[in-house]
Amino acid sequence: MNIRTLFDKKTVFSFEIFPPKKTSPVEVIYNTLDELSDLTPDFISVTFSAGGSSNNSHALEIASRIKDMGITPMLHLPCINYTKEEITATLEEVKKRGIENLLALRGDINPDIPPKNDFRYASDLVEFIKQNGEFDIAGACYPEIHPDADSMIEDIRNLRKKVDAGASHLISQLFFDNESFYAFREKAMLAGIEVPIEAGIMPVVNKKQIERMVTTCGASLPQKFVRIMTKYEHNPEALRDAGIAYAISQIIDLLASGVDGIHLYTMNNPYVARKISEAVSGIIKHDKA
Repeated sequence: MNIRTLFDKKTVFSFEIFPPKKTSPVEVIYNTLDELSDLTPDFISVTFSAGGSSNNSHALEIASRIKDMGITPMLHLPCINYTKEEITATLEEVKKRGIENLLALRGDINPDIPPKNDFRYASDLVEFIKQNGEFDIAGACYPEIHPDADSMIEDIRNLRKKVDAGASHLISQLFFDNESFYAFREKAMLAGIEVPIEAGIMPVVNKKQIERMVTTCGASLPQKFVRIMTKYEHNPEALRDAGIAYAISQIIDLLASGVDGIHLYTMNNPYVARKISEAVSGIIKHDKA
């Protein structure tokens, strides 16, 4: 199924998962998938290492498993550390497995891995994919500016290049302040970016984990969010439940403001995904009815 077509019919609700660590067998993720599939997301995206990890074969296996379960998979495809030949080989394998949807990414730059020069930007990858298959291509966006961009203006211009190259919809990096997302969405619209934009939501379940993600992607932390982490950081269960409540509150506000979709970063945690899904499913079901 072409994911882009879903946005014309409904508010899209999707999940992201990642392959298990290299030391773990791929089968450990299947129980997680079984639980997530019961929640009937519109699609599930699977991360793919930017550094050439052996886990990438797992990513393909997992995406195929998702498809076999009757759910549409989306495979992440970073390019900074891959040649055109390597990307071409991956695309051929993706075609063989009947996977139609890709998330085209530059990928994080690892100082220990010299980047290859075939693709500098995600827009280069989008254009290359368009020339090498019939795929629906999504792109990533940063409501609070890509960490490597000099300004929001530059970042929006680069995002427009990605869309012009063929990205049919966008998935945002995580954020905790909805006002940042709304301001970004307005700027994108003024720049002529008219494709659907899914809001990326990550529930707080572990303070150190969130702080690490914030450092990586540059998301700001509202004071009410900081208060939650500070008050409950030494009570894991309370922090988890407060984080779930915060994510639900974010999602309800986004839905009320006409968001095109919600992309839930599940962190491979079915319990959290279920609590959030059950809380908002009725609202999403009737959102465009």
